[in-house]
Amino acid sequence: MIRVRRRDEIYHKEGGWFSANWHFSFDEYYDLQNMGFGALRVFNDDTLNPGVAWPMHPHRDIEGLTYVVEGTFEHTDSEGNGGVLAAGSVQRATLGSGMMHSEMNHSKTEPMRFIQMWIMPRERGLAPSVEQKSFTLEDRTNVLLPAVSPDGADGVGVSVHQDAWVYLSRLEEGRTLEHEFEPGFGAYFFLIEGEVSLNGERLTSGDAAPIREEKRLAIEALQPSDLIMVEVRA
Repeated sequence: MIRVRRRDEIYHKEGGWFSANWHFSFDEYYDLQNMGFGALRVFNDDTLNPGVAWPMHPHRDIEGLTYVVEGTFEHTDSEGNGGVLAAGSVQRATLGSGMMHSEMNHSKTEPMRFIQMWIMPRERGLAPSVEQKSFTLEDRTNVLLPAVSPDGADGVGVSVHQDAWVYLSRLEEGRTLEHEFEPGFGAYFFLIEGEVSLNGERLTSGDAAPIREEKRLAIEALQPSDLIMVEVRA
């Protein structure tokens, strides 16, 4: 079953220094129909103005995943981790027993867009840690790149303490990718840009789709398209 969520159905927030689309209940947005998808609790598509930051704030017992869509992302935290990530990069921050962290637009002149995801871990109280990796456009062109996988099982991207995968792809027009789901698994699909068909369902830029009880998914690019897909037990 594929339920398409159109761009204008997703909660939008203008904060002055940021612009955001919150797919699931978050902060002031509360919707019993959209509380998450399996272990995926938060999926935020955020854009920060040049030079601004979400100030240092605490979290615990969350696997915080970040995918940098455009611009340069800067991370700092209370454990002394840091770094600047270019577009195409991913980061996993295990907030486990508790950690303060901040997200910043490293550029003083260009906006920065990133997708923030919260995955609920298998167990509570994990030691805080950060892992990050950068991918090129070529790495994700016409493939489903496993940028995040359970405990790093795929040996390609960063690890997460849950049975969860995050796939990235840049599909050229006319190309089709197929993905098979293990029993009990589904996915949350987001079309960052472009136009695709998901098992015959048409999506355009900004649309999303929870996918349940599908054995196989065919993603056909009707025009050049960028996408992200989070696979979890559904």
